[in-house]
Amino acid sequence: MTTSLLKIDSLAYSLLRAAQAVAMVRSGTALPLALAKVIAQNDTPVPARGAVQDIAYRTMRQLGRSEVLLSLLAKKQPDPAILHSLLCCALALIATPEDPAEPLPYEVFTVVDQAVTAASAHGDMAHAKGMVNAVLRRFLRERDALLQEALKQPAAVWNYPDWWIASAQSAYPKDWQALLQAGNTAPPLTLRVNCRQTTMADYLALLASNGMAATQIGPAAVRLEKPLPVSQIPGFMAGFASVQDAAAQLAAPLLDVQDGMRVLDACAAPGGKTGHLLELANIELVALDSDARRLPRIEENLQRLRLQATLKTGDAQARYWWDGQLFDRILADVPCTASGIVRRHPDIRWLRRKSDTAQLATLSGQILDNLWRMLRPGGKLLFVTCSVWPQESEAQAAAFAVRNQAQRLPAPGQLLPVSGELDDHDGLFYALFQKAAA
Repeated sequence: MTTSLLKIDSLAYSLLRAAQAVAMVRSGTALPLALAKVIAQNDTPVPARGAVQDIAYRTMRQLGRSEVLLSLLAKKQPDPAILHSLLCCALALIATPEDPAEPLPYEVFTVVDQAVTAASAHGDMAHAKGMVNAVLRRFLRERDALLQEALKQPAAVWNYPDWWIASAQSAYPKDWQALLQAGNTAPPLTLRVNCRQTTMADYLALLASNGMAATQIGPAAVRLEKPLPVSQIPGFMAGFASVQDAAAQLAAPLLDVQDGMRVLDACAAPGGKTGHLLELANIELVALDSDARRLPRIEENLQRLRLQATLKTGDAQARYWWDGQLFDRILADVPCTASGIVRRHPDIRWLRRKSDTAQLATLSGQILDNLWRMLRPGGKLLFVTCSVWPQESEAQAAAFAVRNQAQRLPAPGQLLPVSGELDDHDGLFYALFQKAAA
């Protein structure tokens, strides 16, 4: 490999690093982890990371169309995997028919030139630089006809696997198009204002004094007009605010925690809901996660917010970690397909399989039944999932209530992802249950 010949600030460098990450996703690695590995392995400097990440995420959101176009442009699937991914990245930068008025991120011929340069600098692709040039230039020459042909296939229209599209149509006959489209939009940066440290009015004033436009979209939710690194968010390191989607901010208030209560946050990492619960009342909180490597992230968030909890490593499906003391409140944010947060994690649609829905629903049902035994009589359990598939959400909640004779209390139910001026959130599901008093 001779990638050291590429200039760090060049589009060729960013294309190649993004292609490496995309190739890893196509082999089963989640995009954040893939990007972290690529950046670490290549000692990618901070200024170049933003471009690499932007291209990789853009490619994930347009992977269906790019792969259909490649099938029309190349007689056989480009090989090796890095070559296929490089072409997908390049096509994602020049094949965007949704809004003709929106400017492309780069000049199209610059993309072609830099993609060829990237291929030339990589030992496994150097032999294919002519093919890269030919494929991309043919696309530019025949763009309209190729797009028209590609868009006859649902995967190219919606940029999801066919099974995902069919599942959305089945579950939401009236809203499936809006659901899929919402997952293809870039998400906003939404903050949760810490009521222990400041007020909504004071925090909005702090943002304004720093020249940052923001809109209140929930009781404690603020959406920044322009996303930016947390290190640049006023008051963030002082604990004035945390990054958390507006829909996720509904969890803690629904549990109605009161001072002195004993509360369990199961499947707690990275700790957003943990922090919110502690901001609302002086409670004894146990934050549980099955992966010990995720607990430091929770601790870091709590330290920044000047809050405390008992952190435990344990499987929410088991009881070996439990001390036998019943909880007044339990937050069960259970494992799921994460189909409601694809606008934040566009790689999920390509990593999941249709069979995952049933498997994860079975697991989450076992977790809920186990946690219910740890709830005191009269206590409340909040079932949360970031899925839009009924098998993981409403059907799960209904079956749980029957199995455990649980009283269901008012809760939002299924929230579909939406992006609007005053209503902007991911797709989450909420069901609140109360155990009968002794």
